[in-house]
Amino acid sequence: MIGGIPRERKAEPVGFRWRLYSQDERGFFILKQVLNIRSISVISVLGALGAVLMLFDFPIAIAPIFYKLDLGDLPCLIGAFALGPVPALFIQIVKIIVKLLLKPTSTAFVGEMAAFICSSALTVTAGFVYSKKKNKENAVKGMILGTLIMSIVATAANYLFIIPAYVQMFHMPLEAIIGMGHEIFPAVTDKFSFVLCCVLPFNLIKAAIVDVLTFILYKHISPLIKA
Repeated sequence: MIGGIPRERKAEPVGFRWRLYSQDERGFFILKQVLNIRSISVISVLGALGAVLMLFDFPIAIAPIFYKLDLGDLPCLIGAFALGPVPALFIQIVKIIVKLLLKPTSTAFVGEMAAFICSSALTVTAGFVYSKKKNKENAVKGMILGTLIMSIVATAANYLFIIPAYVQMFHMPLEAIIGMGHEIFPAVTDKFSFVLCCVLPFNLIKAAIVDVLTFILYKHISPLIKA
C-alpha cells in the first residue's frame, strides 16, 4: 500500500520483467521494462539462426530471379510468439547484423533494409496480436494480419524506393525489370503492375510458408525458449 493506493503486481512475461510502482504520493504509476540476461541470449540465438537461414535463399517461379525466398523469418516469428513484439524487433536487428557479418551486402544495404522493414511488419504484428491473448486462435489471427501487413508494406516499399534504388545504384533499366515480370505475367506492363503481379504474391507466399512452419513447430520449440 503506497499513499493509500495498493501496489499492483503482474505476472512477468518470459524474457522481460515488468515492474509497476508508485511515482509519488499522488498515485501516479510508471512502468519499467527490464531486459534480462537470459532474454538477450535467446534473442541473440534466434537472430543468428535467422541470419544463417537467410543464406539459403532461392528464387521462385512467380517473380524475377533477383527476388529470392528464404526462411530467415521463421526463428523471428517463433521468438515473437515466445517473447513478444518488442523482442521480435531486436531479433530482426540481430539477424540483419549477423547476416552482414556472414555475407556482406551485395545491394548497397538496400536488400537488407527492405528485409528488415518487411520482416518486422510480419513478426512484430503477429507477436503483438498474440500477446493480447495467448491462444491458437490469436496466433492464427496474428499471422494472417502480419502476412497482410508485410505484403502491403513490401509492395509499397518496392514501388516507392526499392526498385528505384536498384535502378539508380546498379544502372539497371526499369524497362528491363518490367520486362522480366512481363515474361512471367503478360499483364505486367509498368512498375505498378509489376509490384502487383510479382512482388505482392511473392511476399504472400513467403509469409505463408513461414506462418505454416511456425504453427507446426512452435509448440515443440517454445518449451526450450521458455525453460
